[in-house]
Amino acid sequence: MTSVEFIEPMNDAEGAARAAELFKQAYGKEPAGVWAAPGRVNLIGEHTDYNAGLCLPIALPHRTYIALSPRDDTSVRVVSDLASDVIAEADLDGLEAGGVDGWAAYPVGVAWALRNAGFDGVQGFDAAFSSCVPLGSGLSSSAAMTCSTALALDDVYSLGFGDTDEGRVTLINAAIASENDMAGASTGGLDQNASMRCTPDHAIRLDCRPGLSAVDSVQQEVFDLEGHGLELLVLDTRAPHQLNDGQYAQRRETCEEAVRILGVANLREVADLVNAQADSSTALDGVLDRLDDETIRKRVRHVVTEIGRVDDFVRAFADGDMQTAGELFNASHDSLRDDYEVTVPELDVAVEVARNEGALGARMTGGGFGGSIIALVNAGESQRIAQAICDEFERRGFVLPRALPAQASASARRVQ
Repeated sequence: MTSVEFIEPMNDAEGAARAAELFKQAYGKEPAGVWAAPGRVNLIGEHTDYNAGLCLPIALPHRTYIALSPRDDTSVRVVSDLASDVIAEADLDGLEAGGVDGWAAYPVGVAWALRNAGFDGVQGFDAAFSSCVPLGSGLSSSAAMTCSTALALDDVYSLGFGDTDEGRVTLINAAIASENDMAGASTGGLDQNASMRCTPDHAIRLDCRPGLSAVDSVQQEVFDLEGHGLELLVLDTRAPHQLNDGQYAQRRETCEEAVRILGVANLREVADLVNAQADSSTALDGVLDRLDDETIRKRVRHVVTEIGRVDDFVRAFADGDMQTAGELFNASHDSLRDDYEVTVPELDVAVEVARNEGALGARMTGGGFGGSIIALVNAGESQRIAQAICDEFERRGFVLPRALPAQASASARRVQ
């Protein structure tokens, strides 16, 4: 059997050096600086962000590094170490939503969004990217790119938002607009908030209700795996992960239809009412009885119960009740599989093997339709369980997975 691959993160010195060297090769000059933003893993609370719900992400140590210099015109040039001989170009002057093709839409879209938000001082730029966040893994490589770009542009154009948590919300909004409007990949904001607002050794309880201040929308929650004798295994199934093929947007539209039928502002309102009842199951059944379409019923059941699982997980972890925390992982995945229908065979097999090999709990993470799983495992067990999953994938003829060491890390920052 083939040994499972573990992807180690680059340290800041290595990441900065690689991005700066690529910049010099591409443009023949030194960059103004290097910035970095992390990928993320969402512990629990999936497909809840765009329903005004709760999420619980951590930042990964795996980051995207951007070397960047501003320009005195509206031209943008970007290059990546995935294709270091190809420089993509665009012009911000007269640019409209969807006007840039390919991966360049993400960084270009950030500058476009900032200009649309009234920051006319933002001009063009030259940039080079180097990343160790696996692409297509559901670990938010796109947010790592847009958030690193946003922070770099904030710095070189002296916008002044990057130094405070509240200010970073403006940059987050630009990153979200880039993905939704320029790249055409629907996102609800979880990924960008995690990349820009997480702190070491903490998860953030992200409350996505509209109208909350930056301070009120995020609560730092201690996530001390080592203190509980545990590890978090992240395993990229390498099943193709696409959020711009219509499936993600379709789930959002179904939730919006449910909101219209139920006469509420968002499904968070329903979740709060249901989860506050002594008998939440009966309360939820009462809501679902008002929905005639079975698909809508299933989608609403997932969102309402998943929002409730976030605070249940926070309480269980704080109380040291790791068995309950693992059971909540399991319930989340089962709901995503059966009610939200966003898993694929690779995700389900990886979760099943992890559970059978002794994980306290396992679930898919991210938008689904491919990507990664996470498993709460006893310390020292990640390698063995990842290898067992790899062996089963090889037996079934799947593309072999790869694993990542996970720990709660810091958010986007300047590194050089």
